[in-house]
Amino acid sequence: MLFPFLTKISWTICPIAVRPFVNEVKAAQSARPNTATREVMTQYLVTIHHPDDYDPSVAEDEKMSRDIDALNDEMKAAGVRIFVGGLQPASSAKSLRAQPNGKVLITDGPYIETKEHVGGFWVLEAADLDEALAWERKAAVACRAPVEVRPFN
Repeated sequence: MLFPFLTKISWTICPIAVRPFVNEVKAAQSARPNTATREVMTQYLVTIHHPDDYDPSVAEDEKMSRDIDALNDEMKAAGVRIFVGGLQPASSAKSLRAQPNGKVLITDGPYIETKEHVGGFWVLEAADLDEALAWERKAAVACRAPVEVRPFN
């Protein structure tokens, strides 16, 4: 198996439902070429942002979970979802910085101290930015949180 660590993905604090799956996509290749034009479709990173004091036991309810599950199902059925993942709180992060002496310094916590952090994300493949934005609108509604979309190079 190419990604054995993906066989035991569990629910995380992010309200994006994460279930085990593996999609193999070679670097710099599209998982879903546009068959009509033979063009490679752009991949987009869609990130969900949470405040630092985000508490899923307070912020998330059954309806939100159902809405996110429905969105994930819709993305999968449309063939746009490449990967989805929920993240632990930013406080669980480790930051690594190269030092002038060639060593790497590892510190606890996020690289940048902010009032919000990425709580989860999708990697989507879309024909253009307008299609990616349409999915982003649905993500913002389902997750009840700010969402950002950026194309990969």
